[in-house]
Amino acid sequence: MNRVNIDWQIKMDRDRPWMRAADAAARLGVTRATLYAYVSRGLVRSQPAAGAPRARGYARDDIERLRRRTEERRDPDKAAARALQWGLPILESAITLIDGSRLYYRGRDAAALARSHSIAQVAALIWQAEAEPPLDAKHTPHVGAALRGRAPSRRRSGTRFASRAQSTLAAAADAAPPFDGRAASAARCGWRIVHLLTEAATGAPVGSRSIDEALAHAWGVRGRGVDVLRAAIILCADHELNVSSFTARCVASAGSDPYTVVIAGLAALQGPRHGGAAARVEAMLASMRRARPLGGAVAARLRRGEHLEGFGHPLYPSGDPRAALILGLLRECCAASRELAFVLEFARMASAAVSDRPNLDFALAAAARVLRLPAGAPLMLFAIGRSIGWIGHAIEQYATGQLIRPRAKYVGPPPAVP
Repeated sequence: MNRVNIDWQIKMDRDRPWMRAADAAARLGVTRATLYAYVSRGLVRSQPAAGAPRARGYARDDIERLRRRTEERRDPDKAAARALQWGLPILESAITLIDGSRLYYRGRDAAALARSHSIAQVAALIWQAEAEPPLDAKHTPHVGAALRGRAPSRRRSGTRFASRAQSTLAAAADAAPPFDGRAASAARCGWRIVHLLTEAATGAPVGSRSIDEALAHAWGVRGRGVDVLRAAIILCADHELNVSSFTARCVASAGSDPYTVVIAGLAALQGPRHGGAAARVEAMLASMRRARPLGGAVAARLRRGEHLEGFGHPLYPSGDPRAALILGLLRECCAASRELAFVLEFARMASAAVSDRPNLDFALAAAARVLRLPAGAPLMLFAIGRSIGWIGHAIEQYATGQLIRPRAKYVGPPPAVP
């Protein structure tokens, strides 16, 4: 084996989303000829290996999907159980692709979009809308006025955000005309919903500002910190069929309007195993901030059986690209920040301890700490961003005209015999 091939082999071992042909065939228990047939049928993605013209890499995500499919065909009950737990896809969507190392919105790299596009442009891409229309003032001013009348202080603006947002959206839905189910109507509701969620987060009208500018103005964020807010919202916009998006999609399948869809999505998002996980990261960072030495505190936390929140993601074996971009932007805008130095040092030590990299929850909590955002800001950013995806999934589901109604496998006591 020459030096080029050795270097390529090392690279492929480290670049976990891609596998060598021999490893991919062995993982599937098939010959290389069968593997190549899978590629030709579009079941496995393949790409040339840099520096080794005759070698190719095979997508680990596709290999694992095929392996699970084969196993589950032998055991249909297991297939049904796994489908709802990171298992085989159960719905079709053209919005988001997760390939094991990157995130794409309609074929566009989400990280690149977060650096180069506005929130409105990304929403238009996900919803397949032409452009952001003006808000329909007839259906929102009294809602905004009522909200501003009970605006929370900066210090407590994170308190019960989800409840405030849900009540705001319910009032807006009551004032809106009947929903006709068309994509254009859903997109118009979507623009209004994103603005209302921003008002719920800040307690102030958005006005002529963009979403990120409105948040920055209300939260006292200056300079390139605004770029961090914008990128965080864009990177939160969608993530395939997560629990809140599945919830939103189920509600849309019943024919409910977009306001109700987002209210349901918020109910799922705030759970501590979903968007609410960032609150645990915030608490962990606060408790570790004054720990000396930091490495000893990390080790002690693990010895006590406490988790290091915000590390690892099942869909990104090589690290969450959303977290990498947010942390990178923080380095660019806040290089001299002591808080940034702390979160990066903590991330380095924690990653070494658990052999996992920071995920989106950690990055949102880190951004909130470095930019000195209000308590609960990670959930607010997550909700404003993810509402864009919920509307996108609702639009797709409305178009199918289908009710999502899976069956349950009964495992209770047998029926009583008279």
